Amino acid sequence: MADTDHRTMRRVLRQEMAGTIGLLADEDDFRAMRRYRSFTFDDHHTYLRQVEALLEARAAQGSHTTVALLDPEEYAAYCADTGIDPDTPASRARFAAELATGGATVPYDGRPLAELVPDLVDAAVRRATWEYASQVLARLGRCAVCGADIGHTTYTRAAHLLARILDTAPPGHRHLVCSVTAAPETLLAVLRADQEADGSHRFDDTEAMELTAVLAVGLATHRPGGLVMRTTAPGAPDRVYGWRLRGHGLEPLTAAEVFDAYCTDMDSGDLVAPESGVDYTAPPDLGDSATAPPHQH
Repeated sequence: MADTDHRTMRRVLRQEMAGTIGLLADEDDFRAMRRYRSFTFDDHHTYLRQVEALLEARAAQGSHTTVALLDPEEYAAYCADTGIDPDTPASRARFAAELATGGATVPYDGRPLAELVPDLVDAAVRRATWEYASQVLARLGRCAVCGADIGHTTYTRAAHLLARILDTAPPGHRHLVCSVTAAPETLLAVLRADQEADGSHRFDDTEAMELTAVLAVGLATHRPGGLVMRTTAPGAPDRVYGWRLRGHGLEPLTAAEVFDAYCTDMDSGDLVAPESGVDYTAPPDLGDSATAPPHQH
């Protein structure tokens, strides 16, 4: 009887233990991991099927599992920094645990891996964007005139601009995209927001921080960039408008510029048909906040 009770308690504890699986979603990453003798998989498709089966089995037992992208180069660097042998399952498990605390992860929710992986890649890109933007802002230092922390001040200004943009937007669902030219790739952040009945805004805080950071990088570094808003409301045409980043502020795009941006193929430069039921228009007036300097001396 006591043994049965102990087994039952251990089963309950296993259900309460969260786990993280480091996934080699990319075939090139899979091939790179095969240099370790303890990694016994020969075929990427077989590996993915086995991972999916493991996720399904854990879910059937009531266990919660998160999935993280496993980067072989980051893994090798981690093992070198910590002095552990990279050619052991225990080291890979330890690295996966580190990813759970500091990397991009998504919870396994029963979907096939083919549907889960795009969300995981998106989470990884978003995290990399946030980390890069944060590093750029941190390296800006202090203003030689007033001593203000330029990165912090510009981030605060970007947050005020975002609040002003939401406050002046038409009612309904808002979809914002901010892009800033950077090396090696353009920084991109997305924010989805809805207006509540009391006029307040509902959005994901992480998305808001990411977009604010990207906008702040553009404002602080004067790199080319833009911010585009699309609003959707029942019984009304969608509205699309935006701004280009200019100096320390935002310069409104004309309706014609917005139309050209949305109705031109980025790769070929050819014109594409505009969407029906969409108004391409100039943005609401943001007032002096759109062009004010980041801080006063």
